Amino acid sequence: MKFKSITGAKDILPAESYRWQYVEQTFRDLAHRYNFKEIRTPVFEQTELFARSIGELTDIVGKEMYTFEDRSGNSLTLKPEMTAGVIRAFLQHNLGQQQPVTKVYYLAPMFRQERPQKGRLRQFHQFGLEIIGSPHAEADAEIIVMTAEYYSQLGITQAGLKINSVGCEKCRPAYKEKLKDYLRPHLSKLSQDSQRRFETNPLRILDSKDERDRELTIDAPLQKDNLCRECNEHFIRLQEILTEAAVSFTVDGRIVRGLDYYTKTAFEFISPALGSQDALSGGGRYDLLAKELGGGNVPAVGVAGGIERLLLVLEAGGLSAGGEQVPVVYLAAADNESRAWLYGITQQLRRNGIPCDTDLMNRSLKAQMREASRQQVLYTIIAGTAERNRNEVVVKNMERGKQKSVPVNELVDTLTQQLPGTGNAS
Repeated sequence: MKFKSITGAKDILPAESYRWQYVEQTFRDLAHRYNFKEIRTPVFEQTELFARSIGELTDIVGKEMYTFEDRSGNSLTLKPEMTAGVIRAFLQHNLGQQQPVTKVYYLAPMFRQERPQKGRLRQFHQFGLEIIGSPHAEADAEIIVMTAEYYSQLGITQAGLKINSVGCEKCRPAYKEKLKDYLRPHLSKLSQDSQRRFETNPLRILDSKDERDRELTIDAPLQKDNLCRECNEHFIRLQEILTEAAVSFTVDGRIVRGLDYYTKTAFEFISPALGSQDALSGGGRYDLLAKELGGGNVPAVGVAGGIERLLLVLEAGGLSAGGEQVPVVYLAAADNESRAWLYGITQQLRRNGIPCDTDLMNRSLKAQMREASRQQVLYTIIAGTAERNRNEVVVKNMERGKQKSVPVNELVDTLTQQLPGTGNAS
């Protein structure tokens, strides 16, 4: 074959798409219950938007973004994350003037040119929540509680929650210097990545996965112990609300964010089913991002999680991800003259909300019955010349093997009464 999918971009085939629909619809239903509204931003944005929001020195901007010039010479980038685009849309369309708090959710593809591995692709998909406009811990809790509830509804009972506070522009500068003073005597022993981050992004050294780094920083000072009064009160309040909501958590001072627009709350949901790369989702407060993008001071908090990783956890736990969609009814014509007539009945059933299928290959009645069995339909409707002349069809219960003749004008009511959940099948 000449063409194949791009490395790191996966086809979602019909045999598995129902699993995606299940986790997406569960998320949508829950988001609506919490009064989040959906937002959809373009798949590409100005490159500068991500350079400013993610940071020009980060690996994402420096190595992983899919960036290109359009025919007008504009530098555009396929979105590697969603938050920057959401805040851009919030500012551009003055959403803050329409209501004091904006609550949005999304389900969207993202793009990063990193090394493909289990649960990490170059085109990947995320669910996410953003609350824009509230500076209070109640908003942080709302994001965390709904995320926890989402995992619970999917049957994931081992989604651990770690929370931390990364301070703010008032208390973080002094803490950074304190951390650097601690790290300086160990600098030559740190990993190359951590040595590179020492001047530009020292907080990220704390969440290094390198064993040497973790040993050398075991007694390092943590931001959670060096908070200003405002940040400390915010963090205490968050823990109180989570406790009242019966959401279990642990405080982990190594949950950090490397960019200065992040403030106060940072958190991660993790699952042991994912191995060493155990993050299911992560989020936090980013009160300074809107200002970084040219807007005013707009407090905000959010979360994002990978759908591919979520499906891996469901599979590892043997958890249900819905059922493959199958038609309830299959319509089989006994002769060519009855095909068009039966197709009209097929459309009548579909218009009345009854999922059904019919033969599109002009096969024999025997072959059509085999197809009905293969599709595992509940009922097969059969019609030939005699049925057509009497304006009726034969309805066969595929499980019991029983069949009966039904007038066409009574067919919808008959099937509706016999469908699961609406009556007693016979």
